[in-house]
Amino acid sequence: MIAIASSGSFVAAAKSLGVSTSHISRAIARLEANIQTSVFLRTTRKVHLTETGRALLDQFRRIVEERDEALASASSLGEPRGGLRITCSTALGERFVAPIVRKYTEAHSGLRVSLQLSNHVVDLIAEGYDLAIRTGHLADSRLVTTKIALRRLYVCAAPAYLAAHGTPKDIDELGSHECLVGSSPAWHFLKGGQEYTVRPSGRWQCNSGLALADAAIAGMGICQLPEFYVAPFIEDGRLVPLLEKYRPRDEAVWAVYPQRRHLMPKIRSLVDLLRHDLGRAMSGNLRL
Repeated sequence: MIAIASSGSFVAAAKSLGVSTSHISRAIARLEANIQTSVFLRTTRKVHLTETGRALLDQFRRIVEERDEALASASSLGEPRGGLRITCSTALGERFVAPIVRKYTEAHSGLRVSLQLSNHVVDLIAEGYDLAIRTGHLADSRLVTTKIALRRLYVCAAPAYLAAHGTPKDIDELGSHECLVGSSPAWHFLKGGQEYTVRPSGRWQCNSGLALADAAIAGMGICQLPEFYVAPFIEDGRLVPLLEKYRPRDEAVWAVYPQRRHLMPKIRSLVDLLRHDLGRAMSGNLRL
């Protein structure tokens, strides 16, 4: 089926595989009988994939690629090759993951990489992804997880906001302040050795960390954001860190992938690179 789709005809596919055209026809007939639908639309000059055929073709190509990669991993070469589909949240992906993945792609000419940036959490297995970069609690037992970095959170506000509304000294005081709420409905803290959660409220909510940082700089309220959003503004004084003695434990950043793919060279070597580069890139060199 892959040969037919690539060459555009049964005759050309048979020639490329070194078999007869009737052999190709019988194989496709068996496939269509098995799934009880057509995978090709035939004309006198060319064949075209049906919608079912296009869906199967993507899966069959992945099976062939994974077969080749499994054989390569058993050899002494183990060179990453084939297709690699990755998903990651937008901000983390744009600022940190994409440059690392680009470097990885440039180093391996046999790779074809698709990096999809979205804040929607996809089903890796159902949607055919090889790898996801995620944060927080992970519960899907079908997936392998590897910690590749840590993400530090800061609560902060602009000096102008604090001058007008006062500086909170305790977590409980956040209820009387204007809070800038992101995609997470809860802020996390560590108090007396115990994890402590606050559900902030305020007039401004946005699922963009950049937009929240901008609103905090403008004096609209208090935010809790990962270090890479706020580090430069804390350094130059536009934001002031708050409640530092209650800062939560650093949050893990995970590489997540289906169990059946965790030994593939293209997955193993990229995870190793992310583990080496991502934490340093995200740190922002800010330590208070």
